[in-house]
Amino acid sequence: MPQDSHLASDIAKLRALIDSVSLPEELEAKATSLLDRLERQAQYGQYSSEFETAQHYIDWITHLPWTEVTKDNLDLILIRQIMDKNHYGLDELKSRFLEYVSVLVLNQKNATNFHAPVLLLVGLAGTGKTTLAGSIADALNRRFVRIPFGGMSSALDLRGQSRVHPEAEPGHIIKAMRRAKSRNPVILLDEIDRVSPNAYGEIMGVLVELLDPEQNMAFTDHFLDYPFDLSQVLFICTSNNTANISTAVMDRLEPILMPSYSDDEKLHIARDYILPHQLKNSSLPPHSLVIQDSVWPKIIRPMGFDAGIRSVERTIEGITRKAARLMVEGKGTQFTITEDNIKEFLPKY
Repeated sequence: MPQDSHLASDIAKLRALIDSVSLPEELEAKATSLLDRLERQAQYGQYSSEFETAQHYIDWITHLPWTEVTKDNLDLILIRQIMDKNHYGLDELKSRFLEYVSVLVLNQKNATNFHAPVLLLVGLAGTGKTTLAGSIADALNRRFVRIPFGGMSSALDLRGQSRVHPEAEPGHIIKAMRRAKSRNPVILLDEIDRVSPNAYGEIMGVLVELLDPEQNMAFTDHFLDYPFDLSQVLFICTSNNTANISTAVMDRLEPILMPSYSDDEKLHIARDYILPHQLKNSSLPPHSLVIQDSVWPKIIRPMGFDAGIRSVERTIEGITRKAARLMVEGKGTQFTITEDNIKEFLPKY
């Protein structure tokens, strides 16, 4: 029958997919048995729904990084240069991270298993927690994936659903590993203090398993139904405060306080980091927008004190958009913001 011919062809493609990757022996046997079962069911014409389930499962297990790893950059000088390029100040935090990398270097030289401390970056909104985590991944030459915890309402979001449920999917952790395409990425667990109160206990329980080196080497997602080794992942957590994080989770974290920025620090960050970045995002030439020194204080504190730099970023983004419009309208190719014309770029003044 043509239908049987199509099925045989589809199953052959799935077998070839399994053979093309290096799967754990038990998992390969499990996937192969699924296909064997499909072939038996095909004799009775009852394979269509089962085939879709098996295809979905095999697609997931064959696209996970069971063996792939990226090579770490362990050059302390280069790491410091990358972090300084991306972040102004934060000397104490950078120093602590270099200490961790130093221990990692010595352990690799001695072929010793080393479990990285799990950093918890604690600070108010806009103090650079998320971007710092990305810089750490960049400095180590590791891939970076973010998992948002804000409003997470079920532990199944992390651990996935069993395949007995229709439209079952893996959880955020396994999805992150697939996106990372390596066994040793940096995974940011963002805002772990903002999970839904209804699922607080269960989610904190999953976090304990994720962050404990004795347990995360065999993390089991309900969809995969097979342990995945997360021991080479560098987890970084962020939170606005620690009050809503369970004691068991805090025991596995190394808190680092992200300081509020002074006006002087904001000026350096805005002038040397944010403005060049926003000019690039707006496709404006690097020197097409000049801001006089006397104007910067008005940009730094347009609406009173702010611990972070988000309001500064929004203000500069608005300025560059205004400059882009003027350029497109043919009203100039280079603009200088002074105290006399600031209202043209910042209407609030």
